[in-house]
Amino acid sequence: MIHESAARGFARAPDEYERGRPPYTEEAIACLAEALILGPGRRVLDLAAGTGKLTRALASTGSELVAVEPVDEMRAKISQTLPGAEVLAGTAEAIPLPEAAVDAVTVGQAFHWFRGDDALAEIHRVLRPGGRLGLIWNGRDDSSPWVAALTELMEPYRGDAPAFRSDAWREAFERTSLFTPLERRRFRLEHELDPDGVVARVTSVSFIAALPDEEKRAVAGRVRELAAERQATSGRERIVLPYRTDVYWCERR
Repeated sequence: MIHESAARGFARAPDEYERGRPPYTEEAIACLAEALILGPGRRVLDLAAGTGKLTRALASTGSELVAVEPVDEMRAKISQTLPGAEVLAGTAEAIPLPEAAVDAVTVGQAFHWFRGDDALAEIHRVLRPGGRLGLIWNGRDDSSPWVAALTELMEPYRGDAPAFRSDAWREAFERTSLFTPLERRRFRLEHELDPDGVVARVTSVSFIAALPDEEKRAVAGRVRELAAERQATSGRERIVLPYRTDVYWCERR
């Protein structure tokens, strides 16, 4: 069972997700690959794979890839863009793989959605002894005033949808004896978008995507105003949306 906001919102927004969400930088993927010892002969599960943005980035490591994603519409995008990957329906709390099936598990933009204790138990189950878990998030950098304005626009619609930046997801790692303590590295990313891309970035957020159509259009209109203001201020057609990329990893005990 996945959070209602994720189920409804992401089912409505696979195209917006592909267009508006940033890629992962080569530097961040190299860090993740090194931390998880990825490469030819290694089998990797990309959990809650979404449209496959992280799965596609991991293909460069030469690892054998398995993508698990609960939302049908998002999962279909992976099959379209990465036909070589095994793509399965499933959740972090009920992974459709046998015990000790993979050498590493990755989670992009998603662990905060999981029931942490149950997810860690399942990840531990499917990892081989000494296997590793890697988490990665591209988080908007709200130290930029115009990005903070985007966040201020979105937050009133959040409801009970969890947020990575709340750090509540860390609690399961603090409780568990199944994994070593988390290690972390941080990188910077600048994603250039046109105004339509900025709108797609906002409307790809689960709780915005799930809004009634009229309300969603109103949010999109306000985002276009902010994008136009940013263009005028910067004097550039393309709009830079800055991010902080956090990479975390730990090892199965």
